[in-house]
Amino acid sequence: MPKRNILLMIADDLGKQLGCYGNTKIQTPHLDQLAAEGTIFDQAFTSTASCSASRSVIYTGLHTHQNGQYGLHNGRHHFTTFDHVQTAPALFSQHGYTTGLIGKVHVGPSSVYPWDMRAESDSRDVASVADQATTFFERSKSSNQPFFLTIGFIDPHRDLTRAGFGNDGQYDPRVKKIDYSPEDVEIPSFVNDLPKVRYEFVEYYKSISRLDQGIGMVLEGLKKSGLGDDTLILFVSDNGPPFINSKTTLYDAGVCLPMIMTCPGSPAGVVNPNMISYVDILPTLLDWAQHPSPENPARLGRSFLPILSEQCQIDGWDRVFGSHTFHEITNYWPTRFMRDRRFKYHRNIAWRLDFPFAADIYGSLTWEEIRNSDTSPKMIGSRPLKDYFFRPAEELYDIQDDPDEIRNLAKDPEYKSVLERMRAAMEEWQGRTEDAWLYRDGVSMLLVRHHLDAGLEVPDRWDFDAAWPQSKNQPKFAANFAWGNS
Repeated sequence: MPKRNILLMIADDLGKQLGCYGNTKIQTPHLDQLAAEGTIFDQAFTSTASCSASRSVIYTGLHTHQNGQYGLHNGRHHFTTFDHVQTAPALFSQHGYTTGLIGKVHVGPSSVYPWDMRAESDSRDVASVADQATTFFERSKSSNQPFFLTIGFIDPHRDLTRAGFGNDGQYDPRVKKIDYSPEDVEIPSFVNDLPKVRYEFVEYYKSISRLDQGIGMVLEGLKKSGLGDDTLILFVSDNGPPFINSKTTLYDAGVCLPMIMTCPGSPAGVVNPNMISYVDILPTLLDWAQHPSPENPARLGRSFLPILSEQCQIDGWDRVFGSHTFHEITNYWPTRFMRDRRFKYHRNIAWRLDFPFAADIYGSLTWEEIRNSDTSPKMIGSRPLKDYFFRPAEELYDIQDDPDEIRNLAKDPEYKSVLERMRAAMEEWQGRTEDAWLYRDGVSMLLVRHHLDAGLEVPDRWDFDAAWPQSKNQPKFAANFAWGNS
């Protein structure tokens, strides 16, 4: 019986800047070929636009408020996944797989993510990464075990300079430098078309093209091992581009990402329009491996293998949810989103706070040029700058007419029924997933749930009102959903 191997490749901070997603300026032939050989998803959504948090969703099938990886794992931030959570490397190991990770890890603790082979590295030398993967494939070929290998590429994340993307490094001669000029890049609508922005996108494109070469080398190593016909290949990014108005936000620019899959026996050249969440990835990989997902009523992800080849919209695959709480430890800004095929709803729990900066975005030339531009009012893409930093408790957008999420309809009477429907669905989802950020009167309802059962009456308002602190003679919060029991 053929082994059901899995190769998962994760790019770092890559949006849809790929030829197969319609970008005519960038050179990504290997990813374009992978898309031509399998399925490209047009509506794949991470739960959160932050590196560690998104990776934890991929590996656990749980949103960050469920798995505990609220923000970045490294350095002073030190967020970690809960000890009791079952992760992909642990589950596949239990099912007899050899597990491995090459490159970026960025989740923890290691006891919760017990890869058999862990070659952690921050190297952007994609030829060296591919050599390590080829060695892994060759060892697996002589083994009686199937494999689950993850490759965490560093590209196209920013480096520690203000405008760099690792393009000044010395790499294996097999890695070719792909050059672009400022006129060669497409500036997406979420950011301003300015000279320094174009300069940074040139560097960003170079890093993406290096990533693409690495993908090609890895796939060539898999082919030479003779294991390609027995291997499911999944390529995703952790979050959107490292530019203001994208990364760390739950706008589509930050969370609607590339996802490409090839699966033995499935047709080629499929463009799938169905809405996929990253909580669906682990159930899908386990389904391919013919092993059940962990039993837990709070696990809402499901396998998308049954719809892999669909090119039409299927009922039931028409909405996704997301959960962001931190990026860096200083970036506390909890927000949740719900997205269907037409509308997007944001619930900003800490809306009274300024929206925070990620360090790499604050230090970028892009932000420097935007903030010092001569325009009045100042804009970030098509969004007024003040609306980026100061957001209301609720945002509602008609994605069909307003894909950049600029015109907030939350207070428009014409959309009252849409707002109420999505708000109710959001809170039902928060209850099922035991989200501690389901608030009333400025307090987590999850954490005072035992008091509710004992008769505590909580005013039915999101925020505490210091001008009217009384709880008596107020509409009372009464959950009309069942809490999960994760």
